[in-house]
Amino acid sequence: MKDCKLVRSGEAFHGKQGLDYFSGISAETAGSTGICMHMLTMPPGAKAKPHYHESHETAIFMLEGESEMLYGPKLDQVMRVKQGDFLYIPPGMPHQPYNPTDKPARAVIARTDPNEQESVVLL
Repeated sequence: MKDCKLVRSGEAFHGKQGLDYFSGISAETAGSTGICMHMLTMPPGAKAKPHYHESHETAIFMLEGESEMLYGPKLDQVMRVKQGDFLYIPPGMPHQPYNPTDKPARAVIARTDPNEQESVVLL
């Protein structure tokens, strides 16, 4: 039986998507086998590279601020995500989050792939 694992926040990594994430729960930090959870702070004007996650789901909770996301097969749909909103992104859905505001946007992100960067596919 595995034991519980405490992961202190603070260590960051640069994702393939072009944004900086704060490490949380993952296969690398906690030995998880089915989930990854971390924090993202998007500064004003920040924009991820267009991408999708090959075979896992993503759930996001916007802690503060607002951001927008282009999504869909041609990235021609726009969704605005505000503080307190939950966002679901299905496997294989192309998307590109960005922060068009003049304030930082902070979110908690959870994915069903414990190795967060393993199934990121850049477009």
